Amino acid sequence: MIRRVAVACVAVLAALLLLSTGAQAATHPSQGSSSGSKDDAIQQLDVVRTSIDDTLALIKDGHAQQAFREAKAGYLNHFEYVEIPLRIVAPQLTSDAETKFAEIRGLISADASVGEIRDNIVELRSLIDDAERQLTDTGIGAPAVVFTQSFIIIFREGLEAVLLISVLLGYLEAAKATQYRRPILYGMGAAALATLATFFLLRSVIDALPFGREVLEAVTALLAVAVLFYVSFWLIARLEQKRWLEFLRARVWAAVSLGSTFALMLVGFTAVYREGFETALFYQALMSFGSGLGIYVAAGLFAGIAVLAVVAWAIFRLGKRVPLKTFLSVAVVLLMVTSIAMLGNAIRALQEADVIGLHRWPGWPRAPIFLSQSLGYWPSRETIVAQLVLLAIYVLGALYVFVVRPLRVPARAAPPAPAAPSVEPVRTLVDAQH
Repeated sequence: MIRRVAVACVAVLAALLLLSTGAQAATHPSQGSSSGSKDDAIQQLDVVRTSIDDTLALIKDGHAQQAFREAKAGYLNHFEYVEIPLRIVAPQLTSDAETKFAEIRGLISADASVGEIRDNIVELRSLIDDAERQLTDTGIGAPAVVFTQSFIIIFREGLEAVLLISVLLGYLEAAKATQYRRPILYGMGAAALATLATFFLLRSVIDALPFGREVLEAVTALLAVAVLFYVSFWLIARLEQKRWLEFLRARVWAAVSLGSTFALMLVGFTAVYREGFETALFYQALMSFGSGLGIYVAAGLFAGIAVLAVVAWAIFRLGKRVPLKTFLSVAVVLLMVTSIAMLGNAIRALQEADVIGLHRWPGWPRAPIFLSQSLGYWPSRETIVAQLVLLAIYVLGALYVFVVRPLRVPARAAPPAPAAPSVEPVRTLVDAQH
């Protein structure tokens, strides 16, 4: 099942790339029109980026005069061609970029410190990306990818919370303590509100920290990648789900034994808020690299909530007749793909902030900027290698779990059916990640 799902996901992503590239070519003919001039401008922006990189490298090596000449040539010989179409769609951005180019040349002439020049170059890199977004259509692929990422995050995290809550309520029914359901539901509601507050709190903290935007976005994305890896990697997720379920079950029995309403509210809050915190973190990372695509992130969020509501109703009404294993198998694979995309964006943000090296691979095809940021695809040595390493870990883990281990461990008889029917959804949750 997982292998078929993985192949299908790769095929879908390839189709999205082709669709987006085709839509881009259809929207921007290569010659003879204002759209053609936008295409030319985008090509010039690639040259400008290289010139900016060379300028920074020369400054670091102590070649101020050569750096000044490179910065001047990058502006006069290339960015001026970008200004013509850019001024029509974003006059203020054009002015800001012109000013930043001039400031960098002035700093070089004044023998300013390398750190000060580097900080201005980092800002200029961000302006160049904004310029390309202004000159590029979103296409079809990028909105589809971002919508799917947003949908799968809220759906998978929400579904896991629903399944855990169904088990907790099942335990109460088995213990003939259904009068304690309401406190658990209250705790769930409080966790949902706390998740929303966490999202905005994280945004406020990130904005207030005295670090560059690119660095903070990269750190947020790397944290999201780590959590995505933890919750979706087969070798970890199964054991983690078992431990978490045992912890919640022990808390429920203790609270029922004491007759503590507050303790049961806390159990409901804890079960949901752990998923909620992860969701808030994932959406922070998604929004950080979703410039110009926020409406599709929101659409995926609301669509996921709507579908989750229907599935939650079906779980409580139909129990194990809902195909949870299929849902969760697809979600796990898509979360892994999303983590690879976030890793690429995080590495690229660190490169833009000059925290790590940047070695572009000119021979690699370059996607439109919106598709690049949705897939985390930036053709540089650092981004591609990091993504390939993470992909290799996932593939090797899958081979071990689904090929090697079944050959080494003899098949065992299926466990007996659980006493409480509502335990089945979480059994399915654990098995789907195995």
